[in-house]
Amino acid sequence: MLIHPYCCNEYDELKKVIMCSPSTSAIPNQAAADDVQWEKPVNPEKTAAAFQEMTDAMAEEGVEVIDYASHLPDHTQSFHSRLINRVFVRDLACVIGTLVVPGEAGISMRRPEYLHAHTLFRDWFPKDRFSIQANNPVNALEFGDVLVLRKDAVFINTGLRTSFESVQKLLPQLWEEGVTEVGVIDLPRRGDTMHMDMNCNVAAPDLLIAKSYMKYFPVQVFTAKESTYMMMDDFITRHGYDIFWTDEIHHTVADINFLNVNPETLLVSTKAHKKVLHHEKLKKKNIIRVDVDELENGGGGIRCMTLPVERR
Repeated sequence: MLIHPYCCNEYDELKKVIMCSPSTSAIPNQAAADDVQWEKPVNPEKTAAAFQEMTDAMAEEGVEVIDYASHLPDHTQSFHSRLINRVFVRDLACVIGTLVVPGEAGISMRRPEYLHAHTLFRDWFPKDRFSIQANNPVNALEFGDVLVLRKDAVFINTGLRTSFESVQKLLPQLWEEGVTEVGVIDLPRRGDTMHMDMNCNVAAPDLLIAKSYMKYFPVQVFTAKESTYMMMDDFITRHGYDIFWTDEIHHTVADINFLNVNPETLLVSTKAHKKVLHHEKLKKKNIIRVDVDELENGGGGIRCMTLPVERR
């Protein structure tokens, strides 16, 4: 398989997406869920059904879904099937333009997933577009913390799972790819603010939905020559987005962690509160709701479980 990566934003028509079927391991009770930093217990039969519903919904919209677990060599299958976080593929890598940037796990229990997936990616992507060694200098870089606003602008959170030092080491690759501006925000280090996409998300080509508290945070803006500071709203609006600030967050994953299938279509959780998507620019959107409740018990949502590799 050869994939020609291309993603210049979060909303163009999704052609190919990498996913991973959920673990066969059960999280039997709340005590176990707390110990592995999950929200609730999980039944693997229910997660498998939820995963199938989500992938079927994307396939019906013409998206090619690649389950990377099915491509792993036989000798890793048994071990990999027990990795409870393996479904959250967004963190593994990010396509920015035609460059595939490999991530680095922010916690040690996720490191095996990165190694297994990146070994496959080495064969799937052109050699000049993906390097399995490119993450060697970084110590924590998870792409749930990254929004590709435009082909020349990227927004990154350095919080619980992504370090500021890792972002600094990533910048030269981005300048070479044609990115001209990178905004870096530092959100609170809590479970409900683990990643950027649990706090804000691109909902349309000119609309970003964000939790209201983010308006108080400054953004450090990097170019190839210098860095400056501005408030978050100023950084976002300079790249063509209006911001829908909301306090109507009832479930921090289901309400914010949706996926743009194309400029007219959003894939959202059935648990997403309707007020979050109640905006003038979203009234004509095709909203596809899928029941991923059991998967969301792991602390991540639809965006977390999808790695776009081709948008056109």
